[in-house]
Amino acid sequence: MKVISTKITNNPSIVKFELDEFIIKTANYEFKNIDETKESPLAKQLFFLPFVKTVYISGNFIAIEKFSIVEWEDVQEDVATQINEFIAGGGEILNVDPSKNKKQPITIYAETTPNPSVLKFVSNKLLTKTALECKNIDETAAAPIARALFKFPFVKEIFIDENYISITKFAVTEWDEITLELRTFIKEYLENGNVAIDETVIVKTESHQKQQEGYFDKLDTTSQQIINIIEEYVKPAVQSDGGNIVFESFDATEKRVKVILQGACSGCPSSTFTLKNGIENMLKDMLKDNDIIVEAING
Repeated sequence: MKVISTKITNNPSIVKFELDEFIIKTANYEFKNIDETKESPLAKQLFFLPFVKTVYISGNFIAIEKFSIVEWEDVQEDVATQINEFIAGGGEILNVDPSKNKKQPITIYAETTPNPSVLKFVSNKLLTKTALECKNIDETAAAPIARALFKFPFVKEIFIDENYISITKFAVTEWDEITLELRTFIKEYLENGNVAIDETVIVKTESHQKQQEGYFDKLDTTSQQIINIIEEYVKPAVQSDGGNIVFESFDATEKRVKVILQGACSGCPSSTFTLKNGIENMLKDMLKDNDIIVEAING
């Protein structure tokens, strides 16, 4: 077995190292630090490189997410060589028992949200570190589970973040008629080792770029304060309701803050109330500026 290609992904922080045969067919592994690498001697070895942030192993590839201290073009060939030499020297990529990978016990439960058209399906397994919204099946290149869910005729939109999937339905059916079917489908899909999100192919939109540290560092002080307030005080509550909120911009002249609402919050009847009486008042109070206006943009 050897690495046959190095592939740049749509995520500039992640590079794929593809092999000429499958490493594993029925599971996916993610290692965030060296303490989590008991099942992967290769991942343990890779974490000795100071720029390695996360190691993913799935199918026939090893994907590595880097910290921003280096550029991939400067190190990717060296990494490919190290992987080749590790494997050629008899090193194990994974040392798991294949029989344990047939089924992964998954728990899925449904939660209502403030938006009557949206139901939140929560998993005991991390699904993604990058929030992803799919308005239609054409936007599911990075989300195989969303592509599968769009085959249900009553599924209108899908939002996936961390360990939950928020599904927006068409009005043709009621939740009590389809909740069990969707919950069972998601549970079986994940238990069979299928990929929910392939973060290596997520297209980094302008919204995604605005969530990166480099973008934050270039902003004015007030914009940075607004982002910190949203991240610490607003986003946890919004996520618990099956949605997401992302800072878009701040106009110092108009004192206008624009935010993007996603998932259950997009088009929610109560979102305007939440913005005006919650977020806007919070920003006015914490920034000591009563002229601040908050405007929502649906994701």
